[in-house]
Amino acid sequence: MALIVDKHRPRSLEALTYHDELSDRLRSLAQSGDFPHLLVYGPSGAGKKTRIVATLKELYGPGVEKIKIDARVFQTTSNRKLEFNIVASVYHLEITPSDVGNYDRVVVQDLLKEVAQTQQVDQSAKQKFKVVVINEADHLTRDAQAALRRTME
Repeated sequence: MALIVDKHRPRSLEALTYHDELSDRLRSLAQSGDFPHLLVYGPSGAGKKTRIVATLKELYGPGVEKIKIDARVFQTTSNRKLEFNIVASVYHLEITPSDVGNYDRVVVQDLLKEVAQTQQVDQSAKQKFKVVVINEADHLTRDAQAALRRTME
């Protein structure tokens, strides 16, 4: 049984009835094929995640809604094992590295390195890149932010 809020959540950029200029800009970015790094910010409940999912659907089609949750284990340099959940579709990953506290750098480095080395699973996909959504990026430690910045450059 789905929550009423999930049942009536907009699923496409056309269905979003607020900030039309932002939806138009995201739609044109998705259609251009040249998709930059984006930082989406705003207060809790403002619709950031809804707009991101709608943009992903514009990029890849309805397959982006078929998600699974993977439990991954990362190992720190001190041999401590960290269990971490990743929400993923064939086209994107959603992570919340702040869940592992001060070890978020390990998760960010290892996961982004792995994503960069693998190719898109669906060879018929419109886009040849994979999207990584980092939730609560403002809660990352300075080390994790530096690792993310180095990886993105």
